[in-house]
Amino acid sequence: MRKIRLKKQTKSLDKRLLALTLLLTGLGLIAVADASAPIALSTFGDRFYLFKQQAVWAVVGIVLLFTFSKVKYTFWQRLAIPLFGAGILLLILVLIPALGVKVLGARRWFLLGPISFQPSEFIKLALAIYLAKVASKDMQPASFFIPLLLVVVLIMMQPDLGTTIIVMTLAVSQIFVSGISSLYFVGTIAFAAIGSLVLIITSDYRRDRFMTFLTQTQDPLGKAYHISQVLIGLGAGGFWGVGLGASRQKYLFLPEAATDSIFAVLAEEVGFLGVSILIFIFTLFILRGLTIAKNAPDKFSRVLAVGVITWIGGQAMLNLGSMVALTPLTGIPLPFFSYGGSSLTSILAAVGILLNISRHEEKAK
Repeated sequence: MRKIRLKKQTKSLDKRLLALTLLLTGLGLIAVADASAPIALSTFGDRFYLFKQQAVWAVVGIVLLFTFSKVKYTFWQRLAIPLFGAGILLLILVLIPALGVKVLGARRWFLLGPISFQPSEFIKLALAIYLAKVASKDMQPASFFIPLLLVVVLIMMQPDLGTTIIVMTLAVSQIFVSGISSLYFVGTIAFAAIGSLVLIITSDYRRDRFMTFLTQTQDPLGKAYHISQVLIGLGAGGFWGVGLGASRQKYLFLPEAATDSIFAVLAEEVGFLGVSILIFIFTLFILRGLTIAKNAPDKFSRVLAVGVITWIGGQAMLNLGSMVALTPLTGIPLPFFSYGGSSLTSILAAVGILLNISRHEEKAK
């Protein structure tokens, strides 16, 4: 007789994903302490100023991670609409000059004393939860696309093309696994591609970045300065690297050394071998997340898990792609590594939800 394979629910969270998350967070703190020292000393007179802020956010994020890992994932299904509504409200409020802070031509932050908050990081998780709820209820395609369009429009009003790309990537992955017609899936990809092209063409800043990507060897001291300094850092690292803490590019040569370009500092210091290990760890993290999604107990948890891991993995790949000149520079932070409290805490909170899903994943005996 054929044996019936029963299914059971696990009671403990996925220890491998937890270990990988804590490892990436710890390595990220070391990277921020190293890469941010020159700019922190120059700006604040304390080489560990940015590191100490990031450490506080890491603690907050880890507390959220363990807290959310104990909250059953169905709780977020009930809160999907209020969370999404709060995210939309924050995206609107940040555009108001009296409330939102404008930095380098973009109005993306709220500033509350020493604390800054970026609503677009919160909306990634809120949108992932909302789209998972829509998928679980088998709603009409308009329930996916109208809210997504609203989010995209509000983020582009900041403006922030990089975050828009991540939001679209997250949404496309969730639409793909939700089971709606492939015609809508292909249409979403086409809309995203055409929309991105239009946004690039209609903006002098984005058009310059795109043209710099196509002609990287031209104007190395002008429009191509950023990518030129990134490539210098990558080349200087060689196979073994110049040694931890010994980067020269971080001494105010490399723009955004502690945020968007932190990978270039890492590559210079630990070389090809070191960053290959880092990419391997990220790959294990992504594969573990996809495994949790595959074994998720229901449609809501499966679509939500796919959204979370696509968000983190897609953001990592886009950042790394821009650092090795495979894609234009987009200003996207490297998850767990780039300085920024909003990004780190949002990611750790999302991983906490993913860990809770792993507690309930279905496994064959």
